Amino acid sequence: MHTSCRSNKSNSVSNALVTKSKIVVIIPAKNEAKAIGHVLDDLPKGIKQVIVVDNASSDDTAAVARNHGAFVLEEPRSGYGYACKKAMLHLSQKQESQPEERPDIVVFLDGDYSDYPEYLEALVTPIIANECDLVIGARQSELMEKGAMTLPQRFGNWLATFLMRHLFKATYTDLGPFRAIDYQALMALNMVDNTYGWTIEMQLKALKHKLRYQEIPVPYRNRIGVSKVSGTIKGVVMAGIKILGWIGKYALKS
Repeated sequence: MHTSCRSNKSNSVSNALVTKSKIVVIIPAKNEAKAIGHVLDDLPKGIKQVIVVDNASSDDTAAVARNHGAFVLEEPRSGYGYACKKAMLHLSQKQESQPEERPDIVVFLDGDYSDYPEYLEALVTPIIANECDLVIGARQSELMEKGAMTLPQRFGNWLATFLMRHLFKATYTDLGPFRAIDYQALMALNMVDNTYGWTIEMQLKALKHKLRYQEIPVPYRNRIGVSKVSGTIKGVVMAGIKILGWIGKYALKS
């Protein structure tokens, strides 16, 4: 059984409260030297910390990120999940020595400039208002640049959300990587996927843990550079296998 959250209370949350909340942004980035500066520059001001995880880049991603004010971690093992878990481990270790530094909210954002970082406030507001635990930026056709998502991406997204609706009565419409989640809720999910299945693992585990979740429509544009997933046949196939694998695993458990 899913627990979606719908309320108008979040409309009253002020920008000042968003600024006061301890928000950490995690940006996995592999060879995004041309894009990462734009992503960092467009983030709202007042974010507690922005962590860019350089995921085995062969370009100047790390240097550009540092020059634009990000804290940079290095993850030599290539994989979206590896990069996310590297940042989460850093946060967990920091909290052990400095409990007062524990984040309230973690935001995940891609480093390719396909998302609009300025929508971060819209994603975190329902969590600050204690309406939701997880908010996903849902990419919708009417808000999307032509060509921003490939046909295999669109089909995979449709198939995954269709299966989750019918197998688990979920209301998801997207696997969008731009998302915000309560920090304690995130850590309780015990995320394990190392590569392509990170986003769907989080959404499936959110259902299992009965997290309150919501989707907020966000625009989406053509990324800078070539996608590591949808830009190659191998990437598309491997992502599809991972997504169906996670759904099958949870379908057998239910």
